[in-house]
Amino acid sequence: MHPVDYIIVTIYLICIVVFGVILQRKASEGIESYFLGNRNLPWWVLGASGMASNTDLAGTMVISALIYALGTKGFLIEIRGGVVLIMAIFMIFMGKWNRRANVMTLAEWMHLRFGSGREGNTARIISAVANIIFAIGSMSYFSVGGGKFLGEFLGIDDRYASIFLILLALVYTAVSGFYGVVWTDVFQGILIFIAIIYICAIAFSTATIPDTFSVSIPGAEQLQTWNFTEWSSISPPITVDLPGDYAIFNLFGGVILFYLFKEIMVGFGGGGGYMIQRYFAAKSDREAGLLSLFWIILLSFRWPLVTAFAVLGIHYGTTKAVIADPELILPTVIAEYVPVGIKGLLIACFIAAAMSTFDSIINASAAYWVKDIYQAYINPQASSQQLIVQSRWASIVIVVVGLLFSFNITNINDIWGWLTLGLGAGLSIPLVLRWYWWRFNGYGFALGTVAGMVAAILTKAIVIPNLNYAQFQEYALFLIPSICSLLGCILGTFLTEPTDREVMDNFYRVTRPFGFWGVIRQNLPANSQAKIRNENRRDILSTLIGIPWQIVLFLMGIMLMMKRWDNFGILLFLFIILSICLYFNWFRHLSKEVRLD
Repeated sequence: MHPVDYIIVTIYLICIVVFGVILQRKASEGIESYFLGNRNLPWWVLGASGMASNTDLAGTMVISALIYALGTKGFLIEIRGGVVLIMAIFMIFMGKWNRRANVMTLAEWMHLRFGSGREGNTARIISAVANIIFAIGSMSYFSVGGGKFLGEFLGIDDRYASIFLILLALVYTAVSGFYGVVWTDVFQGILIFIAIIYICAIAFSTATIPDTFSVSIPGAEQLQTWNFTEWSSISPPITVDLPGDYAIFNLFGGVILFYLFKEIMVGFGGGGGYMIQRYFAAKSDREAGLLSLFWIILLSFRWPLVTAFAVLGIHYGTTKAVIADPELILPTVIAEYVPVGIKGLLIACFIAAAMSTFDSIINASAAYWVKDIYQAYINPQASSQQLIVQSRWASIVIVVVGLLFSFNITNINDIWGWLTLGLGAGLSIPLVLRWYWWRFNGYGFALGTVAGMVAAILTKAIVIPNLNYAQFQEYALFLIPSICSLLGCILGTFLTEPTDREVMDNFYRVTRPFGFWGVIRQNLPANSQAKIRNENRRDILSTLIGIPWQIVLFLMGIMLMMKRWDNFGILLFLFIILSICLYFNWFRHLSKEVRLD
């Protein structure tokens, strides 16, 4: 980089730290303030913060590589997590269900569902530990991507670059808490949009993709040659013939249906981590829906960005040399196509993308230690100041452990697949059952979570390295932890007594989920049952509309940057129809919250 670029990046980094220090007093009022902003933040701030947190640097590098190497098929592969399809489910019903619980963490939620006795405490501790482990894995993943990007520009080892990025995010997050996270995310979101507009403008005016072109694929000895029409098609093929590391996607139709099922399952389970934290912080059911809608709309702009990088990467390959490592498209394109000064601004924008994810993970995961372990079981009489100190120490420990694990990771896509399929699936089965099955209890949740977590780790360490057929690796990563988790859930539930009836009655009245709740629902007055049924039916239908609505919205941005006007017209027509349906069946009912008499 030119010295001017270094100055711009340095100014940005100083501003972020100073901003965190300014918000220190606001965050230090107590842990309610430190982790949820006193539940008094506007919905648009929470939605913008969520978008910035989802637009992580590592994910942007992975998705750009997939679009570059596979075209629209890369988007379909990222239904596994990068499309963030669970947002449609959060928008319709899962966001408001979680908000109604009025808790600080997913682990604390276990007391609402399973009671505050031994059963609820067991589920709470296991949930807290599982979420901390997942956060450490996520921290490792995101640090590798950030290190690859920044190390390329600074000319230093990726590890040192990742350490620098995460420690910087740690400083202002530990100091300013959730207030610092969301408000810096809003600022960083603005920078991300500057990057989106600039890169898309360059790609639109500079790059024209030829009818045939070649790209590199990780692990392949030869280049992959594509026809542009096939590369940009919105019709998913049944099978593909891909070499190298992407051979795992060759049973393409089955893989995509598998990803779709997995992501819907995760969404119906309600998720956790930094995403769910924003719903715990929402003021009302209506604001939970509005922040989700705003989040999705903002997130849709990520897809023109990654497509622009992919298009410029192909243009670079046709005019100069094919990029050897697709995961280095971002730094290669910025170095080649962006002038001095603007380059520094864009690098600051993508550092912002990395740090907005780091800060959210750090803050959300620290809450599990402070609220669900330290305050709940170690020091119940802890003062607000003691809890804030514990929050900061927890943040430091989680960051350090995550960094240590990241040193053994070289392929971003590899760890992303394990997090979303293996560990994510292993933890999802208990999360799903807790909402929809009245008989499911805290012991079933605890045993199912432990079984899924252990199975995911062992599958990654033992099964996958010895599996000869690459295309079955993704299925093994998902199925083994999922089956083990389901068996643990069933055994734990039926070998122990049901949850106390009063606890379940209270949970159902508060959250009002659909599913197998007839035994509990029949205790309510007839008019209350009717209100709940109407809300549930509307939510189920709206979800069937909302999921394709989000997919079509994101695909439109991709087709725009690929200049496939025929596909864009088809998608625009579908988007208008789905938006009208969504308005009448969901949006106009947002202000009409169901209240029980």
